[in-house]
Parts: sequence; structure tokens; C-alpha cells
Amino acid sequence: MPPFVLLSFLLGAVYGTAFHLWRGKNIQDLIIYSLTGFLGFLLGQGLGNWLGVDLFMIGPLHIVEATLTSWGSLFLIQWLKVNR
Repeated sequence: MPPFVLLSFLLGAVYGTAFHLWRGKNIQDLIIYSLTGFLGFLLGQGLGNWLGVDLFMIGPLHIVEATLTSWGSLFLIQWLKVNR
């Protein structure tokens, strides 16, 4: 496994876990937020590649774009949970 794939998984999971510690209530929230953080990170990585933005990169990993998209997806999923 390339190191940037592992770093992507770890950062997405850490963002989801941190969001759970801040806004979560139960174990189901932890799972949802961890998956959302990871999927949002992957989406941000894809957007960074597609747009060609190179703000801050670690190897081929678009850290800024992926982080912003991950946190945006976490806030979106939390908003959707509250307003369902």
C-alpha cells in the first residue's frame, strides 16, 4: 500500500473521530462520522486532482483540499442528521 493511501485513510478517520468527540452522541455516530470523514477526504483528493490546485501537497496528496472537503462533508452529514 502506498504511504499516501494510508495517510489519506488515517487523516479522514481522525477528522471523523475528532468530529464525533465534538458533536457525536453514540457509537453509531462514530461510525458514520469516521466513514464520512474518510469519504470526504477522498472526494477532496479527487477534486484537488481534477482542479489542478496545488496549495499544500505531501507527495501526490492534496492536504488542504481534502481536509476542507472532509470537514465540509462532516458538517453536511451532521446537518442532515439534525434536519431529517
